[in-house]
Amino acid sequence: MASNVEATREQIDRMRVADREPGLAQLALTLARLMDGEDGATAKANVGRELRATLEALRKVAPVAAEQDRVDELARKRQNGRIRARRA
Repeated sequence: MASNVEATREQIDRMRVADREPGLAQLALTLARLMDGEDGATAKANVGRELRATLEALRKVAPVAAEQDRVDELARKRQNGRIRARRA
């Protein structure tokens, strides 16, 4: 099982927000380190709540992922074929 720091770092990388909001990204990692620490349940509950809020703030500034489905892929291939036909 991954540590909170590893999981948070992976999530920040996947969202591509470290360059957009370096302070928030660092805060999230610091909070994750505290979650991995030896503090009691009450402290971890508070830190967890703050970590969740920080990650939510990072999600809001994350670029929209360009997801493509099969139809998008076919449209792209068709367009590429038309471009090649014009060049020929």
